[in-house]
Amino acid sequence: MKLYHRAALLCSVFLGLDLCAVAAQAQTAAPQQVPVPSPLPQPQDIPYPGKMQISVDATDLSRRIMSIKEVVTLPPELSQKGGDFILLYPMWLPGDHSPSGTIDQVGGLEVRSGKEVLPWHRDTVEVSAFHITVPAGTRELNVSYQLLSPVSPDEGRVVMTDVMENIQWSAVSLYPAGYYTRQIPVVSQVILPEGWQYGTALRADGPQKGNTVTFKSVMFNTLVDSPIFAGKYFRKFDLTQGDQVPVTLNVMADKPQYLNATHDQIARHKELVRQATLLFRSHHYKHYDFLLALTEHLGRIGLEHHESSENSGPLGYFTKWDETAAARDLLAHEFTHSWNGKYRRPADLWAANFNTPQRGSGLWVYEGQTQYWGYVLAARSGLMTVPQTEEAIADVAATYSAQAGRKWRPLIDTTNDPIIAQRAPLSWRNWQRSEDYYSEGQLIWLDVDTLIRKLSHGEKSLNNFAGDFFGTNNGRVMPSTYWISEVASTLNSVQPYDWTAFLHQRVDQINPMAPLDGLTRTGAKLAFSDKPTDFIKSDSLLRHTTDFRFSLGFQVNKKGILTNVLWDGPAWNAGITRDQQIIAVNNEAYSEDVLKEAITEAKGKNSQPVVLLLRDGDNFHTVSLPYHDGLRYPYLSGNLTEIKEILSPLEPEKSDIKQ
Repeated sequence: MKLYHRAALLCSVFLGLDLCAVAAQAQTAAPQQVPVPSPLPQPQDIPYPGKMQISVDATDLSRRIMSIKEVVTLPPELSQKGGDFILLYPMWLPGDHSPSGTIDQVGGLEVRSGKEVLPWHRDTVEVSAFHITVPAGTRELNVSYQLLSPVSPDEGRVVMTDVMENIQWSAVSLYPAGYYTRQIPVVSQVILPEGWQYGTALRADGPQKGNTVTFKSVMFNTLVDSPIFAGKYFRKFDLTQGDQVPVTLNVMADKPQYLNATHDQIARHKELVRQATLLFRSHHYKHYDFLLALTEHLGRIGLEHHESSENSGPLGYFTKWDETAAARDLLAHEFTHSWNGKYRRPADLWAANFNTPQRGSGLWVYEGQTQYWGYVLAARSGLMTVPQTEEAIADVAATYSAQAGRKWRPLIDTTNDPIIAQRAPLSWRNWQRSEDYYSEGQLIWLDVDTLIRKLSHGEKSLNNFAGDFFGTNNGRVMPSTYWISEVASTLNSVQPYDWTAFLHQRVDQINPMAPLDGLTRTGAKLAFSDKPTDFIKSDSLLRHTTDFRFSLGFQVNKKGILTNVLWDGPAWNAGITRDQQIIAVNNEAYSEDVLKEAITEAKGKNSQPVVLLLRDGDNFHTVSLPYHDGLRYPYLSGNLTEIKEILSPLEPEKSDIKQ
């Protein structure tokens, strides 16, 4: 008997002819989508009828593990009847602009009611949601788990070392679904290594007991917005100004000698606070804590919060002040975010909880204008000199003049990049464009500033916009959302003009040319020299790279590995890609100086190419680059008077603080 006849006979015996027919039909029918589970409950703007307690043990430094215990009081109705209770792990984090929560690092989840272990299951669609079957009569849940943080950069951002740690509450907390996070009260506690100090925007609820710090009750959205820096080597500097609103610079370092700040250096940080308050004519924090890690081991970060900011800098931030200028706009940038991004926030970037998708259409204001004010305030405070800031602006202008991707992609579309690329390395960054809303946005706001100054004959500037737009409700911490139409209307109230059309042309449309009108309007010009500026030297030193973007069209690290190759540049046209390694230049072993000498030697000599021996994995090949324009580094030439005026410090009579 043939096999299919035997199968048919067995089917009819055990299932019956009708079921056999259905089974046979199922094998030939097109598949149908299985219905997805019911969506999670939408957050409601009502008080959570319970409370949370979170305790984080952050003492396991050798294994880089944080152990978390939570006590969650259940809503009375659920406690009485029992049912499905959902805890969420934060995924959509403000400032990251993407679902970047580190849920992959969560392990050991256990839920108990008293001594009874309760079953849980992960939502099959929203994998950051945990469903817990709660028996009737359960009043509270005891939840425990670990954050298995990276032990090396290969696994993600390192947040624990042997001398410092960065505790982000979004990474060490679960919270109830169905409520606005501003309606969920929580008491938090952290256990630190012996003798360590800490900085945070949270305030302790009484004296510290041993290594344990308990913080005052806040709402869950405030907790997540209030990370902790803690370290063995730690210093605090008071930056409070005349308004008596407390501002503290909290600094930790890999070694104690890197904390040796001079009086003059701290005075410049105090001036940053004064200049920002003068510019924005307000403050939107009860107190503010800069968190700064000077480290080569903790993962790099620059992340804004309403009453604090997480920042990392080079070990020599204080001790090698003359070499670290390229790192000193960071604190100014993140401080600006307290006004631009945290207080005034694009409406589609505000969300009711940390698991609701955010949309970034306004990031060219949120980040772009912040990037602009970061440079301006760094110069006004003295964190960067005016010449250093001019050199930094020149580097931005040259970078975006060479940004090939502007030929196909409008700036507005780059606001989707935090979600598309999640800040992963890109093969052809200047063709793909990445998050250009930052620094191209900065050029657009320079354009706006200089145009206001021109149209008003020097009577008004973007300073006026900053005070009018960000200076409302002085002292208020709650965000005030806006749409781009309000940006345009506020600009129009400062200086009448068709700002809607102006911004639309630069943001929403494809522009093959970089927005350099803000420079040329002042009389400044983008120029190139065969000598790098001090800013470029500092930037190269901090990034451990050498910049040949505006000559051969690439950047290279200390090992000779190409970290960035410009689309349609000389190297690209010769078939060179990133991650290849330069072994030799003109038959001489590679070094930074050897390559510079070869480029200089070939200048103007059309018969003398630059010849590179490259390693690509296990393969070696030689490439001849017919480049003859010499070394090229950007700087600003021409009349820089107006640029210097923009970067000049404000004084109270020019910008009164609203009371």
